[in-house]
Amino acid sequence: MSKVVETIKGVPFHLANHVAYAEGSVVSKTLLKKEAGNITLFSFAQGQGLSEHTAPFDAVVYILDGTAQVTIGGKASSVSAGQMLVMPANIPHALLAEDRFKMLLVMIRSD
Repeated sequence: MSKVVETIKGVPFHLANHVAYAEGSVVSKTLLKKEAGNITLFSFAQGQGLSEHTAPFDAVVYILDGTAQVTIGGKASSVSAGQMLVMPANIPHALLAEDRFKMLLVMIRSD
């Protein structure tokens, strides 16, 4: 399993420009998919989100644009452009777009 978006190989680019907003939707674009992990861009229209779930590995979220409410283990935090957080493995988490927002998700598939 190995996938890289060919247009970004070896070329500088602005992350936020690689995923567009869509009214009433969540949009995702996988930039890199490997056995060791994935790098995915997301955009969320205002009011959209990801319902509470768990993942077997740690994930890093970097907010590129806008504001989101991120709930980890029942504790909600408001995060905005330029902030990042780590969502620990096996802890329930959810995201909700307070305003429309974009994020980079880095999932690391290792203990």
